[in-house]
Amino acid sequence: MWRRRLILWGLLACAVVVGWAVLARHFAPTSNTSLNRFDAIIVLGYKADSDGNPTPTQLARVTEAVHEYELGVAPRLIVTGAAVANRFNEAQVMARTAEAQGIPASAILVEPAARDTLQNACFSARIMKEHGWRSAEVVSSAQHLPRAAMIFSGMGLEWRTHAAPPLSPEWAAYPAALETVETLKTVRYLIWSRWAERCEP
Repeated sequence: MWRRRLILWGLLACAVVVGWAVLARHFAPTSNTSLNRFDAIIVLGYKADSDGNPTPTQLARVTEAVHEYELGVAPRLIVTGAAVANRFNEAQVMARTAEAQGIPASAILVEPAARDTLQNACFSARIMKEHGWRSAEVVSSAQHLPRAAMIFSGMGLEWRTHAAPPLSPEWAAYPAALETVETLKTVRYLIWSRWAERCEP
């Protein structure tokens, strides 16, 4: 009998935590400012492929950031991400991709050490503060941005999020799967990462 109750209580706890994450994602802010022009555009990392080329998701993020740069949203890009999934550094691949799309190297700052979204935000915020920059547009995939927004809320910057439309059906064909993955990552952030992996920008 006690085992059944323990299982039921465990299932209830899981349901509560997942529900918390779903609501947190639903009500996550999209900005904390009314600015339309920013000091920088921060492009959140995503893996390159096994040959060191941008994957469709990574390419979509960089391409949208380039588009925003060309519209005059900000005068520079900060690309962020380490070599997490393979030996190719995400930020360096994104920087090459942005240069290939016409962004001058002088307008691209590479943050090559971040291994997750929390570090993407924290390490990019450090770069900005070192240069005296205070505002950023954060570019990533749509499903990623609610969790990113929760994280950037603690970075002491003025910011808004901007979604990169997918360039291929790499994930767009499986929105429920991607939403599930992001919900589980949000659970981890809410109950663990934001306390155990705190990062001071």
